[in-house]
Amino acid sequence: MRSSSFTATPGTDDPAHRSAPLNLNSDIGEGAGEDEAILACIDSANVACGVHAGSASITIATARRCVELGVELGAHPGYDDRGGFGRVERSLNAREIEALIAFQVAALAAVAPLAYIKPHGALYHRCQRDPEAADALARVAKKHGVGLMGQPGFEIVAAAARAGLPAYREGFADRLMLPDGSLAPRDQAGAVLNPRVAAEQAVALARSGRYDTVCVHGDTKGAGQIATVVRVALREAGIETAPLAPR
Repeated sequence: MRSSSFTATPGTDDPAHRSAPLNLNSDIGEGAGEDEAILACIDSANVACGVHAGSASITIATARRCVELGVELGAHPGYDDRGGFGRVERSLNAREIEALIAFQVAALAAVAPLAYIKPHGALYHRCQRDPEAADALARVAKKHGVGLMGQPGFEIVAAAARAGLPAYREGFADRLMLPDGSLAPRDQAGAVLNPRVAAEQAVALARSGRYDTVCVHGDTKGAGQIATVVRVALREAGIETAPLAPR
């Protein structure tokens, strides 16, 4: 696989210039089978809400396991699209999107305290580019008193600012990032990075100073290994990590 096009911003590649520790997150609770290995490596878990993948039972068990391990929880709502794993755009309007997110977030919040919301798959990309959808997401977050996670320069972070919510700028360790910070489509050659390249990219993202959190996808084949290699690389680079919103 080819390496990412991401490069650190000149003059900001010293971890000492960061105002806060980095955060390492992953999408889990989707029934992909590597959650336990991932949980040993991350600070924050984006827990699927049983709609785009997984089940209510898996969501509850995952949330309880996070609490047991002291891993921070974020809600990971997605489109009601199990056949497409939540990766197919459903063309809902903003009101429908708000209801879909509210339903999922409330269910997870009933099980364990939440720190933020990060949409999944096509819903994430919809909220990234559509200000009305992003504002619908922000309204749900505001009701729960939590922040939003999204890529810098796009609408989720902007919606958080409009709503007066914490915004957590996200980069991706295991995916090819395009020059504007967005993700290359999964069907593009080299879009999914191998563990070595993912580790290199995670360190570059951390040193850039442009990101608060870095994600390792939990459904990628070998996700546990990727998370482990990324965690070791950050530690060896002297990059401290922590939850986003310690309670």
